[in-house]
Amino acid sequence: MEEILNNENQAKKPSLIGATPLQLAEAIAEILEDTRAKDIKIVELKDKTDIAEYFVLANGTSSTHVKALAGEVEFKMEERDIKAEAVEGRGNNAWIVLDYSHVIVHVFSREAREFYDLDRLYGN
Repeated sequence: MEEILNNENQAKKPSLIGATPLQLAEAIAEILEDTRAKDIKIVELKDKTDIAEYFVLANGTSSTHVKALAGEVEFKMEERDIKAEAVEGRGNNAWIVLDYSHVIVHVFSREAREFYDLDRLYGN
């Protein structure tokens, strides 16, 4: 019970309005780390594509964990005044994509991440 009370008393994190794409990507990676995502990577997309400046890639340990990770990113980012422009894949829970304009978040099951291999396609 004490842990729950301590979490409620923590200071609200500052707004991310005006943050750089890298600052957004790092904030998202921190949320994923706090939610025990696996193999979190921030991939810079400079000179590789015009769709975004960064991908944030992460794995969940089950379909339920994938859904929870994506939901937590969406919730925590909204708390910091940043709303996803689009969210795709909620129905399958193997690969959920959250679009934050300059930062696109990919939350995968381990199998889906291995199959689509965005790490290799866009990795540095």
